[in-house]
Amino acid sequence: MIFRRILSAIIFTFIIQIGFAQTFDNMKLDNYLNELAESNQFMGSVAILRNDHIIYTNSTGFSNVEKQQKPNDKTTYGIGSISKVFTSVLILQAVEENKLTLSTKLSEYFPTIKNSDKITIANLLNHRSGIHNFTNDKDFVEWNTQKKSESEMIQFITKGGSDFEPDSKADYSNSNYILLSYILEKIYKESYSKILSEKIIKKLGLRNTYFGNKINETNESYSYKFNGNWIKQTQTNPSIPLGAGAIFSTPTDLTKFASAIFKGKIISKKSLKSMIIMNDNFGYGIFEIPYRGKIGYGHGGGIDGFNSVLTYFPKDKISIAILSNGNNYDIDKVLLAFENCVFEYHLIVYENQNFITK
Repeated sequence: MIFRRILSAIIFTFIIQIGFAQTFDNMKLDNYLNELAESNQFMGSVAILRNDHIIYTNSTGFSNVEKQQKPNDKTTYGIGSISKVFTSVLILQAVEENKLTLSTKLSEYFPTIKNSDKITIANLLNHRSGIHNFTNDKDFVEWNTQKKSESEMIQFITKGGSDFEPDSKADYSNSNYILLSYILEKIYKESYSKILSEKIIKKLGLRNTYFGNKINETNESYSYKFNGNWIKQTQTNPSIPLGAGAIFSTPTDLTKFASAIFKGKIISKKSLKSMIIMNDNFGYGIFEIPYRGKIGYGHGGGIDGFNSVLTYFPKDKISIAILSNGNNYDIDKVLLAFENCVFEYHLIVYENQNFITK
């Protein structure tokens, strides 16, 4: 009797998976990406995960335009601010290990920063610190390719001061996550790169995720912007964004990472619950990304010419990651096209240089 019930459950699960596979139109997505690439709208890679199984991957365009080198499923991209999800997880792990608390004050680590005696770890995580976002400053592009030390970065952040009273509202600031990166290095007495590798990458077996370095041509993508043709962009030195934006990865690795968070593989259910509580639309390194009444959680990213988006739908156990090294079209609309196909709505297709719904 027990065996019969188990067998029935296996058959039912198999039927559900087959049904999903039959309705999921890979060719439609392939054609969509090809149209984007041919019209110089998008270059990059995409992955979709369901129930911890990759059900779709594809790459289009060139990882190296000058050499006409095409990307593949191992090509890595700068993920920009999706890095903040990794940093948030690392901080929540540190909280679980009693290395610090969400109410720990910034003044314990960086007392020179304005209002540091009022700013908590939680305020840094959900962008309620008031600390000025130095990447918004006009002179940032004059030095962003240069390697910077911790002391130099703290000087920049301290000089920027405060834009509002801590915890009075929320405003996105990369400075928050750079400070969180330095705090992690202090409590673990290791580099951010090694902490990331030991506590997330190795634990989850993410084979193509790492803290960035100078881009090489082995299996890394350069980034581009379009101005009549694709123009290669300079690279922000990884020493500047750290855990706010310096990680490289693939769409496949990112979907696995997102699934691991929500399945309790790297943080507890209690930590996850605190992570996804929205305060003025900000969680801890994560946002709600709604789709037709469904709630996904994730983050977007942009650095140099890279643009990316990662989302995970807990109820459906579906994750979508889109990484671009050159886009001339709103990446959120690319995400919508994939969501439409995954959830069996009509796919947005490219026609006569206008996106329409068929």
